[in-house]
Amino acid sequence: MAQWTSAVGAAQLARLLNSQQDRPAGPGTRRPPAYRALADGVRLLVLEGRVPVAARLPAERELALALSVSRTTVAAAYEALRTEGFLESRRGAGSWTAVPAGNPLPARGLEPLPPEALGSMIDLGTAALPAPEPWLTRAVQGALEELPPYAHTHGDYPAGLPALRAMIAERYTARGIPTMPEQIMVTTGAMGAIDAICHLFGGRGERIAVESPSYANILQLMREAGARLVPVAMAEGLTGWDLDRWRQVLREAAPRIAYVVADFHNPTGALADEDQRRRLVEAARSAGTVLVVDETMSELYLEPGLEMPRRVCGFDPAGSTVVTVGSASKAFWAGMRIGWVRAAPDVIRSLVAARAYADLGTPVLEQLAVNWLFSTGGWEQAVEVRRGQARENRDALVAAVRRELPDWEFEVPQGGLTLWVRTGGLSGSRLAEAGERVGVRVPSGPRFGVDGAFEGYVRLPFTVGGAVAEEAAARLAAAARLVTTGAPGGGEPPRTFVA
Repeated sequence: MAQWTSAVGAAQLARLLNSQQDRPAGPGTRRPPAYRALADGVRLLVLEGRVPVAARLPAERELALALSVSRTTVAAAYEALRTEGFLESRRGAGSWTAVPAGNPLPARGLEPLPPEALGSMIDLGTAALPAPEPWLTRAVQGALEELPPYAHTHGDYPAGLPALRAMIAERYTARGIPTMPEQIMVTTGAMGAIDAICHLFGGRGERIAVESPSYANILQLMREAGARLVPVAMAEGLTGWDLDRWRQVLREAAPRIAYVVADFHNPTGALADEDQRRRLVEAARSAGTVLVVDETMSELYLEPGLEMPRRVCGFDPAGSTVVTVGSASKAFWAGMRIGWVRAAPDVIRSLVAARAYADLGTPVLEQLAVNWLFSTGGWEQAVEVRRGQARENRDALVAAVRRELPDWEFEVPQGGLTLWVRTGGLSGSRLAEAGERVGVRVPSGPRFGVDGAFEGYVRLPFTVGGAVAEEAAARLAAAARLVTTGAPGGGEPPRTFVA
């Protein structure tokens, strides 16, 4: 019986491998043999989760043709991977990827490190800050006071608590976007919202247009839903979207859905202006595409006095084209798994009906906590503190990276939680692997692209500041030296560092 559960075609694997830049040759170093470079490339793809474990690899002859190398090179690479525990084979069943005994399975997304690992590892993998206190505790206490009447019910509210739906609708209306509670569904975080939208509009095989780069976890969610991703390149720098490209893709590919982050885009930090927002809505409407707008970063503007553009749904107030997703997880705390969808009432009814076969509803206590924050002014106070934390962290990280890694290039965004960094010609995948060895966890650029794009990038979130940011940059510099020369630059193991 075959041990593989999926397959990777020769052309697909070749694209992924070709996206990996060659390691720069440092003084006294030699380029590895072709078979070794190929084995290392496959191993990196497995470790990063970009090629799944238990995925059948192409036959030696097929991969050799796709890569324009000899079959002997591929055979030697496969043998090296088998020796190292990253490949298993059986006559008649082919060869499939594996991980050596004792190694953790690679993460397909950007899961946070377990708390016990934080003493020796600086985690730059997750763009999330600790909970803002005392507002979290106050919100939970307020929720407990409001809980007794709900405890006498069945507790299932597939569309969300009526009080919270009304409060979210009121907040949109206060921003000049008239909204009824019937246009709101409360979800279990933004991921739950987008998962529901994808299942409603984007069945298996449907095209979904996405920014390139885009948020890694959403890309993976869409892949696992069977979507065909159509990447649309971002404009240069932090200037938002390239509308000519968007119009072309929407017209020619006719995607069922387009997913965008207009406010402090994850990972680039770009902020789309009002004209771009208006024109994209018009283009989506003309193409019959549902425009899914992720607003989870919209309140994290970091520059005092920054005038924010009008929300994208403001250019489609009835919700016939734009479906908006919001969340408490980025602006307040990732542990507060409350998100919401704003759309036309008929779309909300369809989402609610489909939800009966998914998670039935969102936890009542957490909904009450968010409603308490919205209704008491606690939300505004907590988010203002959150902006201050992110601003200080951003400035500390920018200064530390510029000092330790002057060849790395980036633009400083006006909001959000992430820096999108060009790594001076180094492979982001190799930097991520080396970072694990020197005590800093960082996601590589290809996680945020389609088919291996952005190998020369990493994403750095504003989750650490002060001395921890300086230490993180120093460890990134050590990882860069390790990638470049094979020597960690000092040879000292990462020391325990408590923030």
